[in-house]
Amino acid sequence: MSGRVSTPGSSTGHAPRIFVISGPGGVGKGTIVDVLMTRDPRLSLSRSWTTRTQRPGERDDAYVFTTRDSFESHRDAGGFLEWTEFLGNYYGTPVPDLSSGRDIVLEIEVDGAQQVKVRHPESVLIFILPPSRDEQRRRLVGRGDPDHKVQERLRKAEEEEPIGLALADATVVNDDLMRTVDELVAVIEHHRGR
Repeated sequence: MSGRVSTPGSSTGHAPRIFVISGPGGVGKGTIVDVLMTRDPRLSLSRSWTTRTQRPGERDDAYVFTTRDSFESHRDAGGFLEWTEFLGNYYGTPVPDLSSGRDIVLEIEVDGAQQVKVRHPESVLIFILPPSRDEQRRRLVGRGDPDHKVQERLRKAEEEEPIGLALADATVVNDDLMRTVDELVAVIEHHRGR
């Protein structure tokens, strides 16, 4: 399947804007966002928190790795824009600092994207799809997920994709990294120009 992008709806934007990058596990969100951030200095990444264990070889700044107690304290104090429990671990996006004037990028799961769209309906959700379920499985295995986690994430993807597609302002198939980033940049510029 070749890369493609579609923008079915429109969002009314405020400055700064919130761009939500979402999609099922193994679709390549982290890699895409890393490249996107080097391409556009007008974007600021909101680093998510998680209670899951850091994977071997995973960068220290991939998440704010924290304990359940610390996460729950921050959550109870209203410190998260969205949060969810996924496969036994918490994931959450801290309330973004909009004072810099830069647009905010959130790299989050579908549950979180739903919460952000409720709180910030003007946010732009870009939903990333894998080129195939087999490729998604290969990526999950390649990043070191154990087999039972791979199976859980693939099952979760089947549930999440219809929800993500229904919420999305744009969808992109990640079959080639640089083309995918080019398509994301085009979507972002489109919404900035509205």
